Amino acid sequence: MTAPIALTCGEPAGIGPELAVRAWEKLEGRLPFFLIGDPDHLPEGARVVEIDSPEGCLSALPRGLPVLPHRFEGELTRGTPNPAHAQGVIDVIARAVTLVQDGYAGAVCTSPIHKKALQDGAGFGYPGHTEYLAALGGVERVVMMLASDALRVVPTTIHIPLKDVPEALTADLLRDTLRITHAALVRDFSIPTPRLAVAGLNPHAGEGGKMGREEIELIAPVVEDLRAEGLDLAGPMSADTMFHAGARATYDAAVAMYHDQALIPIKTLDFDRGVNVTLGLPFIRTSPDHGTALDIAGKGVANPSSTIEALRLAARMAVARSAA
Repeated sequence: MTAPIALTCGEPAGIGPELAVRAWEKLEGRLPFFLIGDPDHLPEGARVVEIDSPEGCLSALPRGLPVLPHRFEGELTRGTPNPAHAQGVIDVIARAVTLVQDGYAGAVCTSPIHKKALQDGAGFGYPGHTEYLAALGGVERVVMMLASDALRVVPTTIHIPLKDVPEALTADLLRDTLRITHAALVRDFSIPTPRLAVAGLNPHAGEGGKMGREEIELIAPVVEDLRAEGLDLAGPMSADTMFHAGARATYDAAVAMYHDQALIPIKTLDFDRGVNVTLGLPFIRTSPDHGTALDIAGKGVANPSSTIEALRLAARMAVARSAA
């Protein structure tokens, strides 16, 4: 058995704390995980067992949600981030990573953060979770994957305007994205010979140059180079025919060229259970594929499905990586 999963608290004013409790209730002790955060931020009446270290997780799990306490300064108001909490949120992420790197946790599963709250309250110098985790892991380039039982998909460019995608989409970026995705599928998903489907940038994959030349001049040459290295790649393919059931059966992951090209299909197929996975880190990181949902925080209506799937995937990846 691998070490338990470390679940970070995320933004205390959001839905993260209540989702941690609901995930523990739904999983009924079948998956060892513990929360790092302030026990006082959890819903009133929640069954909680404070632990001194991750080793106490297994004995605590049948009695309540195991919580490794990390005390925060300042009051909590559901739905309204408190700047006094910002540094604590950042420190919890770093603490979880350290526990994994030291072998006390098998993976990090991160609850959603509120980026503006971290910037306003602690001068957070990163665009988001992923960049901070990359810095903690000492790597320059990581890859975002969205994963569910129906589809695994990777956007090559992420949070930039659509008009900026052609300039941002370079041969080096695409090559690194494909290599990192291939390596992660082997190491963390136990797929010995991954099959990757590569989307074109333009409609109909450029239609022979009539709708754009990126496929001819950039994407296809990278695909051919990596095929020569032994990667199993198909494409560039027309994105509008890549995501029906028959097409999905032919590959293990799809690599898209921009954010919505990747996220629309997976959110259409499995909106509540998609998981955000960061590939290329020296440790495993998953996260539910949703935000802090401040508008519904504390109302008891947040859906724990994505958090549960993120914990499950983190556990499977930890087993795969330990066996690799």
